[in-house]
Amino acid sequence: ILVNNNAGPAPGQFQDWGRDQYLEAFESNMLAPVLMIRALLPGMRERKFGRIVNITSAMVKSPRAHQGLSTSARTALTAVCKAISSETVVDNVTINNLLPERIDTPRQQFLTERQAKLDGTDYDVARQKLADTVAAKRFGTTDEFADMCAFLCSTQASFICGQNIQIDGGSYKGLI
Repeated sequence: ILVNNNAGPAPGQFQDWGRDQYLEAFESNMLAPVLMIRALLPGMRERKFGRIVNITSAMVKSPRAHQGLSTSARTALTAVCKAISSETVVDNVTINNLLPERIDTPRQQFLTERQAKLDGTDYDVARQKLADTVAAKRFGTTDEFADMCAFLCSTQASFICGQNIQIDGGSYKGLI
C-alpha cells in the first residue's frame, strides 16, 4: 500500500510565480509521487496486490486562480495515474486519488489564518466564513478522510480504479 501526500505550495497570484516556483511544485507534488509509484509498482504487480492512493486536492476538478501553482502539479499527477491505472488493475493494483477540500488539518488552519489576515478579521470569524462555503456547513474531520483512504486501500475496493474521489462535504458543483 502506498499513500502519497505532500504539502502544496502556498496560495498566490499567477504573475508572482516563476520558473523556480513551478519546478518546486512539480518536484514535490507530481514527480516525487510518480517516482514512488515507479519504485513500488513492479512488486505490487508481481504480488498481484497493491493499493495506491494519491492525496491531491479538490482544486484538480475545480481550479481556483490563487491555487494555480498547486493545481497544475496535482493535475499532472492525476493525469499520469489515470493513464496507468487501466494497465495496473488487471494485476489487482488500484490507483485512485482523494480530492479533499476543507478538511480540518494544519493546512486548513494555515489557510484560515491567511483568510483572517486578508479579511482583517480574527481567526474564528475567518474559520466560520470558510466553513460556510462547504455545503455541509462544517469542515470535514481527519477521521472521515482517513476512513475513505482506508477503504480505498482495502480488498473491498478492488473494482475502484482510476477515480478522483471528492471529500468535500458535498461542495463540488459538477456532475462528473
